[in-house]
Amino acid sequence: MRQPGDTLAEALQQLLRFADLMLRAGDEAFRVREAMGLLAKAMGLERLQVQFALNSMAAGAQRDGAEISLVREIAPLGINAWRIGALDRLARSSSPGLTPALLATELDAIEAEPARHSLIAVALAIGLASGAFSYLNGGDTLGTAAAALAGGLGQALRSLLFRRHLNQFVVTAICAVFTAGIYCLLIAVLGRGFAPSHAAGFIFSVLFLVPGFPLVASLLDLMQHQTVAAIARLAYAFMVLLAAAIGLSAVAAIAGVTVEPAMATPPVIDVERWALRALASFLGGCGFAILYNSSTRVILLVGVLSLLGNELRLGLHDLGLALPPATFLGALLVGLLASAARAAMHEPRIAFTVPSIIIMTPGLYAFRTIVLLNQGQILPAVQAAASCFFIVGAMALGLAAARFATDRQWLIEQ
Repeated sequence: MRQPGDTLAEALQQLLRFADLMLRAGDEAFRVREAMGLLAKAMGLERLQVQFALNSMAAGAQRDGAEISLVREIAPLGINAWRIGALDRLARSSSPGLTPALLATELDAIEAEPARHSLIAVALAIGLASGAFSYLNGGDTLGTAAAALAGGLGQALRSLLFRRHLNQFVVTAICAVFTAGIYCLLIAVLGRGFAPSHAAGFIFSVLFLVPGFPLVASLLDLMQHQTVAAIARLAYAFMVLLAAAIGLSAVAAIAGVTVEPAMATPPVIDVERWALRALASFLGGCGFAILYNSSTRVILLVGVLSLLGNELRLGLHDLGLALPPATFLGALLVGLLASAARAAMHEPRIAFTVPSIIIMTPGLYAFRTIVLLNQGQILPAVQAAASCFFIVGAMALGLAAARFATDRQWLIEQ
């Protein structure tokens, strides 16, 4: 029951605090709006209206004839899949009579929950994921091992810098330079010079810097007419990518790194190759799920989804299908399976889908675009950028198509 002292302002303040935590954890704006609606109904609020931006939000509501509007700033974004799930379950389990004090207590408990994985565990996971991505994209043994070591050290440095609350874009650029520099140093010391087979490891050692959650969330928000929040988040993701690209291209220019298109290989039925590829896909998905602070059961499911989706994508590409449609079908499979698992595991889809499809990121095309632009080769750069654009678009559209197929709210506009 609502207490006599509970004011409309207190209720709306806690509701905005809930939205702040959910957005900072990386969730989509349309899902935050939906969860706020559930809590508002439980607290007896009427005519809730919400407007999101990247670093602020405004909300207005009515109750018992009174009306109020409040604005709240949003702290810098981060990724916390466990927190997204906890907040989502809190909203969906709310019942009439929810008070601001009770909601505040629940939010205090969620916010106080420590990270589920230590700095060392996350660094090891990202190291394995970086090595797995290098192998999947044609890296040799030395390049894969160097990518694993450099990626793990780069993630450890990023965690330490974030603990000092440094600017995210500065940290991203520093970690790109550090990670790529460590990779080149390892290749120079242990190898006989930089070979084409080392290019994949150079790129995918820094894949942990790709803002996968903001990119996917913004594209899905665009499809749900959350335009302001989507554009703001896209701009944020673009700035993170730009910071990483600047650091990476600086090292590439100093080390003389070039990226050549991978040679096409004829389709063959090779059980050992498929098994190693499946293992690498599984490790890559699990690594990013750990990075995003997922629970153990979510990590394992993400590994399986990454394995199935990427094996389908690569298998279709081996048979001659172009990468964009192959990527679309791989992402579609991940999205459909994530929708089926969502109800059973009581976790939001985004906790499954984003880490599962990061492995499909066209890192080689993106880096080739940067290198060619720096060299003044505009036409080849545009061709590489177009390939990158269509593959990334296929990733997002595959997940969106799965939503349209499994969620009636996506088909019916209200």
